[in-house]
Amino acid sequence: MQRDKITVLDFGSQYAHLIAKRFRMLGYYSEIALPSADISSLEGSKGIVFSGGPASVYEEDVPEFNDKILSLDIPILGLCYGHHLMAKSYGGTVGKAPVGEFGIAHLEKTEAGKSSELLNGVDDTTQVWMSHQDGVLKLAPGFEVIGSTKDCPYAALQDLKRKRFSLQCHCEVKDTPEGNKIFENFASTICGMKKNWDEDTVLNHILEGIKEDAKDKNVLLFLSGGVDSTVAFALLNKALGQDRVLGLHIDNGFMRKNESAQVAEAYHSHGFTNFIVEDASESFLKAVEGLTDPQKKRMAVGENFITVRNEVVARQKLDEDKWMLAQGTLYPDIIESGGTKNSHVIKTHHNRVDGIQKLIAKGLIIEPLKDLYKDEVRAIGKKLGLEDDLVMRHPFPGPGLSINVLCSDGKFSDADKDEFEKAKKELDGIRLDMFCEHCSQNLSRYVLPVRSVGVQGDFRTYRFPAVLDFGDEGQGFSHLPKKWEKLEAASSAITNNSKYINRCIIRLYQNPSLKNEDFSLQEGYCTKDRLDQIREADNIMLTALHKNGWYTKVFQHLTINLPYASKKEHCSIVLRPLCSEDVMTARFAWLPQDLLTAIVSDIAALPYIDAVFYDLSNKPPATFGWE
Repeated sequence: MQRDKITVLDFGSQYAHLIAKRFRMLGYYSEIALPSADISSLEGSKGIVFSGGPASVYEEDVPEFNDKILSLDIPILGLCYGHHLMAKSYGGTVGKAPVGEFGIAHLEKTEAGKSSELLNGVDDTTQVWMSHQDGVLKLAPGFEVIGSTKDCPYAALQDLKRKRFSLQCHCEVKDTPEGNKIFENFASTICGMKKNWDEDTVLNHILEGIKEDAKDKNVLLFLSGGVDSTVAFALLNKALGQDRVLGLHIDNGFMRKNESAQVAEAYHSHGFTNFIVEDASESFLKAVEGLTDPQKKRMAVGENFITVRNEVVARQKLDEDKWMLAQGTLYPDIIESGGTKNSHVIKTHHNRVDGIQKLIAKGLIIEPLKDLYKDEVRAIGKKLGLEDDLVMRHPFPGPGLSINVLCSDGKFSDADKDEFEKAKKELDGIRLDMFCEHCSQNLSRYVLPVRSVGVQGDFRTYRFPAVLDFGDEGQGFSHLPKKWEKLEAASSAITNNSKYINRCIIRLYQNPSLKNEDFSLQEGYCTKDRLDQIREADNIMLTALHKNGWYTKVFQHLTINLPYASKKEHCSIVLRPLCSEDVMTARFAWLPQDLLTAIVSDIAALPYIDAVFYDLSNKPPATFGWE
């Protein structure tokens, strides 16, 4: 029997599956399809959504699209790229917007918007999440404006006669708080769809999928100790039984302080006995030795997991004809690795390296969570009876701290120098009117000579971070502005108006014996010494979050080690606590100043710390981590 559905056409957006997930969470079954899909494959669709994507509709290299879809008598909702595609397809004009928007904006309803079924029940002024440089410049015939933002006059459009609706914003992310209401209006009121999806259906679907994929084979699962692999482990055990599942926790030397011992203890206490721990730290340190490129480092870690897996299989005398490999891969891992037809690579995840891809192609990998997001995984984990200390732990990817240790040969290429100078010039030209006169007088700003990964408009960026500094050298933290809103506004102003900057941080501490000119880019690689540096600082931060009730308020914290210091043996630390629901978007955490003061004081007491920074960047334009 054909199930009624909302079909999401994936134009390569980082958020395409998030759209489908939102509809499912609201109770409406949803599927992903390619925009080139045959009309016959859309049978049962009560509504169609065009996702965002990294392309520009006016360029030649755009995703293939079956324009016959536009002739269907089915409501269509376009988002971001879909917004542009709809405007262009019906005779409007799309081009580079005068001002790009990345992050929070506010949608104002027009008079037509106040009576629009799509925006019914939505506040006349509502917060939305933007990530675009292009915009609709001229309306298509038949369309009217139902909402606009300060920098986007055609942010929400509708053509009631053809049942076509489009929005520049991303309703699928939690930073558009009324996005679910808009999706509910579209599915229920506009599409007339009845609710037909729930959590029990999802769980049963996953369990049946595991049984079908595994058939009569046993399964070996990589266990990082994080939420994803733990829930995947519990699902495999429930579907197949403990006698057919073996968990392999590899201590790769990139774990947090005492991490592996804590992981083993947590599994034992839950009743899992079918797992082993392998200390492979020396081989992983060797695999990343001398590497500075983040992508190459991730690939080296991922490939070494396969090498260690093969060694364990041989040592355990497991018959490879009877065993498959399982991973706790989530959908964000796939989409950020460029894993759908139209998506761009943001960063290659360790579970998407060549060795893994070859096993997937052979049908030798089981990934029970590959269509889910972090919040869905946690819900499934709780449904399976897992304790909070397992399912509510901060995410910790397989490469662990290795991707939090930025590496450099200490040299700046000519291309780096050129872009670095352009970044400095950009930063100097940006006005930061959100700060009071006193703060502005005490504010200095500069660009760090390191690069970090970002995502802007569904594209991967690899650019420089800007630094805000409000105090005398060594005393910057005491002058931290009291309102996080102003810092967030400053961060957005900088990244929205920069081509060579994708991240903004604030200096909280600098060794008072050092001047700014004492700092330079140092030679530094992913070594045990630098990993130990980050472990101590990270432990201080996480311990403080636990003790002060902030651990569960923060989705994930990352401690970053920068090779930017007064000498090779020292480092600068970046604190990166984030609030998120599904990893695809995030806002930096607004920690209380007294808590942050205590944390910074303890980290500054470590003998190798030259400076401590706090990351003020949301996602987008920055990713969670720096690599």
